[in-house]
Amino acid sequence: MSEFAAVRHNMVECQLRTNKVTNWRLIDAMDDVPRERFVPKQLAGVAYIDEDLMVAPGRYLMEPLVLARLLQAATVTEQDVALDVGCGTGYSSAVLGRLAGTVVGLEPDEVLAAQASQTLSAVGADNILVVSGSVAEGYSRQGPYDVILLNGGVPFMPPSLIDQLAEGGRMVAVVRGASEVIGRATLWVRLRGEISHRVLFDAAVPLLPGIEKKSAFEF
Repeated sequence: MSEFAAVRHNMVECQLRTNKVTNWRLIDAMDDVPRERFVPKQLAGVAYIDEDLMVAPGRYLMEPLVLARLLQAATVTEQDVALDVGCGTGYSSAVLGRLAGTVVGLEPDEVLAAQASQTLSAVGADNILVVSGSVAEGYSRQGPYDVILLNGGVPFMPPSLIDQLAEGGRMVAVVRGASEVIGRATLWVRLRGEISHRVLFDAAVPLLPGIEKKSAFEF
């Protein structure tokens, strides 16, 4: 076992399994995807710590436990089409790609989007398409989506993203205001055309740029 593989396995055993992450497909995915490939080289040695990691100015990989618990709540299946909003360097898309049939990674920064595409190709993630565009507008061209993940805290859920959730679809994000430290991990579900939501757990995550609090459509 390589050094990174050993540290990655330790992350799964000590951070995830001990903190309510029980889905075996998700555990296998996070035990397999090389997180160190998705961070700047100088951060590779700390890729598996239980903290958010800055990959570009104002952009972060969420800490592994928060990502894992959000994805577990989304109950991703092999038949699902998933949208990864604010995919950054592509790590969350890579994990989603091990769980879903097809993943669209949406990234507003064209440089990060290109980097994500290159890294995902290098690790053999061939069921993921990375596109550049507004995180608040989503990517309706490939929708509707069975699963939507938002990478970072948001003050509200944009109507455009809600509209792209398929019947029976699940959307997960951490809702937090700019002045708040702790947010609320939340699950939205569309059933019979109606959207319901419930709070899952508290989480401290950096805000995802591009979704400003200027809409009355707030949860």
